[in-house]
Amino acid sequence: MELNHTIVPSTDKVAAAQFFADIMGLSYDGEAGHFAPVVVNDSLTMDFDNAIDFGKHHYAFKVSDEEFEGIFRRIKDRGITYGSGPFSADNGEINTRHGGRGFYWRDIDGHLLEVLTRD
Repeated sequence: MELNHTIVPSTDKVAAAQFFADIMGLSYDGEAGHFAPVVVNDSLTMDFDNAIDFGKHHYAFKVSDEEFEGIFRRIKDRGITYGSGPFSADNGEINTRHGGRGFYWRDIDGHLLEVLTRD
């Protein structure tokens, strides 16, 4: 079993998809039907959708060390607040849990994103 896609609620699906793709080093190729999809890999697509009222979600991605470096650099280059944990997403630190590295930040809609190199 694998997760094929998930819907990400947003106040502006195109802006949210572009932000996500830019930070994660992915491509945003425009709207497809009702959604603003970002293909993460061969088995997962993040389908951004406009919504008015929604809760904040947490999305975690296991990445390679090289992907981590690129994401971290883009976060720092854009001055985006980040942190070492879900309740300390603004302390400007990364964590070293499980012998790897990880950090958290919020997207333009307040969703908590996480990257980690080891589970």
